[in-house]
Amino acid sequence: MNYVLPFFSISTFISSITMFTMAGVLIIFSTGAEASIGVNYGTLANNLPPPQQVADFLLHSTIINRIRLFDTDPQILQAFANTGIAITVTVPNDQIPHLTNLSSAKQWISDQIQPHFPSTNIIRILVGNEVISTANHLLIRTLIPAMQSLHTALVSASLHRRIQISTPHSLGILTNSTPPSSAKFRRGYDTNVLKPLLNFLRSTSSPFVVNPYPFFGYSIETLDFALFRPNPGLFDQHSKLLYTNMLDAQLDSVYSAMDKLGFSDVEIVIGEIGWPSEGDIDQIGVDVATAAEFNKNLVTRVNSGTGTPLMPNRTFETYIFALFNENLKSGPTSERNFGIFRSDLTPIYDIGILRPTVINRRHIPKHDLVSFLYEFGFVN
Repeated sequence: MNYVLPFFSISTFISSITMFTMAGVLIIFSTGAEASIGVNYGTLANNLPPPQQVADFLLHSTIINRIRLFDTDPQILQAFANTGIAITVTVPNDQIPHLTNLSSAKQWISDQIQPHFPSTNIIRILVGNEVISTANHLLIRTLIPAMQSLHTALVSASLHRRIQISTPHSLGILTNSTPPSSAKFRRGYDTNVLKPLLNFLRSTSSPFVVNPYPFFGYSIETLDFALFRPNPGLFDQHSKLLYTNMLDAQLDSVYSAMDKLGFSDVEIVIGEIGWPSEGDIDQIGVDVATAAEFNKNLVTRVNSGTGTPLMPNRTFETYIFALFNENLKSGPTSERNFGIFRSDLTPIYDIGILRPTVINRRHIPKHDLVSFLYEFGFVN
């Protein structure tokens, strides 16, 4: 949907537009991608800009209208107050056992959420991150009870209709994922953990959050498949469906596993997905051009509304990983280079999420402004 200013008489419009340009900028933009594209805002770095600067930048200079945090940093939550940007916060894994206690859950909501809500648009609380993949029995055993306690705490605070509870998963929860129609959840986790978890999500109208990374699943032979390039595709002999990219195959594998447990109606959200712009010397397809290609194609694909072969005509709420490179992360070089923006807020590469500025804050003579408004049809 293209946003344009309504028609006004010239005398009324000039006085209002003059005030507007003094306060900032006049921007004409397309909001077509705003419905679904978000970004993960990680902070494991020592060179990041202040949160207030980040919030202002995302609000005024990009089409990103949702972010995911890996904690509940109060400085960041305060910075995003009154922006309308949808915020997903995260309970760190080590806090999960503590939150099975209802009193503790209520205290957590009181301390971490209520001081900021509703001025900060917190829409979802993620309990832990890829908990099942940790294979930590204590965390896995206490995950659902903690989610239930936090939901009950939200009900007590009359916030349960505004804030969802979920938890993100890696694709390690799947087995037999090729072809997609044969995928199922790992034995032992399927009925004991994921079935009650999905039942909770259904009962609370919350999504199943997955972190599909084609980057971690590709080989030299499947690079084109991972990058949404033309390729022979993957034909699923069981469903008789053709897959032309790895993301569709990954999402349909998740869907198939959910369907086998009777939960095909639960919404799927892509919690993390991205491609690094730098890697170790032996990594193929890890550079700025490839990262730009993947993420730009991802944005186009997600917002196309075509969905996947098993989930046609669906648009998935998607969070790109990540907003910035994080130079304090351990592991291979690629782990520190998933960012799409530098610390000075300039893009490492362009994926079509920046708003084009038409008039900036420089001085514009009044007669030139009037000519501009007439030319582009803003006034009559």
